[in-house]
This record gives sequence, structure tokens and C-alpha cells, in this order.
Amino acid sequence: MKILNSSIFVSLLVIVALATLAYGTVHQPTLALFYLVMTAVAIIWLIAGWLKGELTVSRHIFQVPLIASAIYALIQTIPFGHIAEIAGISGIPRTLSLSPFDSTMSALHMLVLALFFGVMLAMVDRAKRIEKIVNFILIFGFAYSFFAILQSFLSPTRIYGVLERLSPFGSFVNRHNFAAFIEMTIAVPLGMLMSGAVRRDRKLFYITAVVWMGIALLMSGSRGGLVAMLAGVGLILVLTTRAHGKKKKLILIGVTAATAVVIVTGAIMIGGETSLSRFAETAEAGDVTTDRLQIWTVTLRVITSHLPFGAGIGAFGQAYTPFDTSNGLSRVEQAHNDYLQVLADAGLIGAVIAAGFLYSVFIAVRRTTRVENGYRRGVAVGATAGIFAVLVHSLFDFVLHTTAVTLMFIVLLSLLAACGREYEDDVLDVEGKQHRHRRRKRTNVTPLESEGKVRIGRQADH
Repeated sequence: MKILNSSIFVSLLVIVALATLAYGTVHQPTLALFYLVMTAVAIIWLIAGWLKGELTVSRHIFQVPLIASAIYALIQTIPFGHIAEIAGISGIPRTLSLSPFDSTMSALHMLVLALFFGVMLAMVDRAKRIEKIVNFILIFGFAYSFFAILQSFLSPTRIYGVLERLSPFGSFVNRHNFAAFIEMTIAVPLGMLMSGAVRRDRKLFYITAVVWMGIALLMSGSRGGLVAMLAGVGLILVLTTRAHGKKKKLILIGVTAATAVVIVTGAIMIGGETSLSRFAETAEAGDVTTDRLQIWTVTLRVITSHLPFGAGIGAFGQAYTPFDTSNGLSRVEQAHNDYLQVLADAGLIGAVIAAGFLYSVFIAVRRTTRVENGYRRGVAVGATAGIFAVLVHSLFDFVLHTTAVTLMFIVLLSLLAACGREYEDDVLDVEGKQHRHRRRKRTNVTPLESEGKVRIGRQADH
């Protein structure tokens, strides 16, 4: 049983790594492979529950928005009546979605992501696994950043020297997606360092990893990524200095400034285009948003034209075309602002779902960043900063539409949820000292048998 349980947990982390390396998992073959692998993991999870006699599931509220969005996407594909005859063609079903096929595929994608989320929440059932996830983020983020920097010199326009794209970085076909991924991986160790949640013998490695990830993010040339990272760092400062005196605050601010100087200096010494140089070029050109303002303006027209139910999740490209003021000069598939796209795709229903998600995250942050355990408190601060950074980045780009970025986002949400619980093996504190709570709170990951759970498999008869 332990082998099956451990294999499921490891498989989830391997999926995140492979999804990142497979061009971010945005192409149909890699998406199909992701669905198949996740299905296999789910089957193993069910088998493990059958052998154990009980299935451990998560009831955490973080899962609700993703599942609700998938259900609503399917509702948007339900026919009600028919469209009037067009060019001699009749009998076309009328649906809320302008593209029922795209909405159906979006629903499938979200359901698979929800499955990944649910299994991840269920698997983080002990404190030691929180540490393992942190180690995975730290090591993979460091190694991946180092690889991306090397590739930017050896093969700047080709991923792995094979796939040629206009502005790739790392294994992502778009540099903004790379920046979004790194702004999450850098936030966890940085938040832990500034919270004092890293043992002395590990601080050098954490600092080295943060510096390399910061350099890689700057070298990606993503201005949105730089703004998002600064927002994440600012939130870390707020969360880690509010309970300390003036001297402690000054030390933290000084350390943060020194780290920023090292990252910027490293990026300049290594050379190449950076986010800073792109900001300078943009300022000289007097153009801050390129063509984003035009896209946002058209998106607002899409929103007002399809209220209150939206044009269909995944159908933004079809909804945008009739209002396009550029005469079809370029194909626009995304709004370059996830908040506007939620309104365009899902209307007021999507706004309610998104607001509910943001509120649940806010409540979780308030609780987990104040837990007694120093290690989990530091992890919660880092996860919160990474989540916040991506939410800021989503104002300028559509990074959460990339599977690998979404998976890392889900991992951070799982960490945030896990840090609010207490565990029997809760022994990690700031300096690795043993730390056990006197009373154990009920966790949000519960076997179905303890509170309305059901027995499955052959043990159910005993």
C-alpha cells in the first residue's frame, strides 16, 4: 500500500516536470498524453483505495471553482432551439457557446486539471510531503532556470535545438509563460528565506537557487513577468514584516534589496536582452502595451454583447472576430487579460465563480500565514506570493491557459491548503527542531469512512 501511495505522489510531481519540459504541454499530442497519464494515475489511486478498503478524497473548497467552470462549459453546449436558416443551411442548434466543440474540449481539460488537483490534495496527507514538494520546486526551478539560460545563448530561437519559435525561452514557446512558471518557483524559497523558515545549513543553496531563477526570469525578457515577480516580493515583505519590529524590517528590506541587486547584476553580466532592457526600449518608443489596448477594447465589446452568460468557454476566438477592428490582420485567440476573458467567455456566471475562488484564497492566506509551525508558515508565505504573482501577471497575459503553468499554480494552491492543517509527523520547524502540537485539528483531506465515508472493495464485507 505504501508503495502505491508513494508512486501516486511521485507521479504527480513527475507530471508537472514533464509537462513543463514538453513545451509547456500546449500541443494536442502532449495534451492527449497528459490526459492518458492522469487517467492512469487516477486508476492507480482508485486501486490503492480499494486495496486499503477506503478512498481518501479532499473536500477543500479550492476545487469547487474549477469543477464549476467545467460544468458551466458543458451547460453552454446544450442546444435550445435552432438558429434561423443561413445561406440555405438550417437545423443548426442554438447554444450559449459560439463554439460548442471548443467549450467541450475546455470542459474536458478543466476536469482533468480538477482530477490532478483532487489527487494532489489527497496525497499531501503528512508534513513530510510538504517538504518533498518544496524540495521539488527548489531543485527543479534551479535546474530548469540554469538550462533556460544556457539555451538562450546556444539556441535562442529553437527549443532543444529543434522547435523554432519567434520568442521562446526555456522549453516554453512563449517567454511570458516561462516567466510565469519561474515567478512561482522563485516565490517559494524566497518566501521561506524571508520568513526565517530555512535551516542554516541549507540557506546557501536556497539563495543560489533564488538568484539563478531571478536571473533567468529577467533574461526571459517578459515585462509582465518582472512586474509580477516584484508584486510577489512586495507581498512577501508585507507578510514577513508585519509582526516584527523596526530593526527586523530594515534587515529584511536590506536583504531583499541586496538579492535584487545580485540578480540584476548577474543578468547584466551574462548579457542578452532582459526585461529591464525591454522596459527601456518600450519607454523610448512610447508604447507600453503594444497591441494589448486594442485587444482589451475589442474584448469589452465582446463582453457587453454576450452578457449575462458569456460567448462560451474556449470560444473567445470566434467571439472576437466579428468585433475585430484590425480587419483580421492577426488571429486573436486570447484576451491577454484573464479577468476580461472570464467575463467574455462565461459572463456573470464566470465572474461569480472567479470571485468565489479569489475569496477562498484570501481566507486561506489569512489562516495559513499565521500558523504556529514556523516551517509551514514560511511555505505558506512563499506559496501565497507565487499565487499572487501569477494573478498579477494574468492582468497582462493569458499564462494560466498554459497547462504546465496551471499545474504549478495548482501545486502552490495545494501547498497553501496543506499548510493550514496539522499532522502526526509535524516535526519540522524553523531550525529543524521537533515541534508537535498539543491538539490535532481535523484536516480537509479526510477518509470517506470517518465522516460519511464509504467502504469500497473486498474489505467492505468485513
